Amino acid sequence: MKKNNDETSEGLNQIFEIINAKGDTGELKEIVEQTNESTSQDEQQQSE
Repeated sequence: MKKNNDETSEGLNQIFEIINAKGDTGELKEIVEQTNESTSQDEQQQSE
């Protein structure tokens, strides 16, 4: 349950970051890269 809440919180934080970026392509790319990195880490942890 805690993991689910953490994922929800992380997703909401990403939405706010995207809204606050207001079209700043550099910032948007950074958000996408962070998301991809955290997704890769989560997949690695699940496979262990």
